[in-house]
Amino acid sequence: MPALASPPDPPSGPAEDEASRRVLRHFRSVFNAVKTHFQQVEKQAGLGGAPIWAKRVVREQPGIGVGGLAAAMDVHQTTASNLVRALVKDGLVESHRSGIDRRATQLKITRIGRRTLERAPGPFAGVLPDALHKLHPDTLRRLDTDLRALLALLDADRRAKRIPLAHM
Repeated sequence: MPALASPPDPPSGPAEDEASRRVLRHFRSVFNAVKTHFQQVEKQAGLGGAPIWAKRVVREQPGIGVGGLAAAMDVHQTTASNLVRALVKDGLVESHRSGIDRRATQLKITRIGRRTLERAPGPFAGVLPDALHKLHPDTLRRLDTDLRALLALLDADRRAKRIPLAHM
């Protein structure tokens, strides 16, 4: 059986170097847009982007649990639990036990939580998720494929995909 050939090295030259620099500048612009948005949120609302997003989800889905919040925000349940703990401690969200065994919690935004949410500029989930939602499905599929290839080259930590950008 013949040995499998390794894929050829990508072409390298002045055009490819310039393309790499352009893409790097695009990434910088994306990161700066995200960072600027979260700075504006914190300045206007006094809270970071992730807590604001969590409060909005709780406001729109009263009675949601921590697991539901984690799913809505596409974060790990531990991350959502830590967010909820801080929001409850600050009096922005209430947590009530429900169910027969009293393990399930239901979340509700408080009056103070609503007021801080009113001061926060949108989009609440952040500018990047908002922009991604506006892209054509074909563009999203290409981005997904291409970013997977980039992440493989970076040997990126797979756990990082569940960390909110506001926490980075």
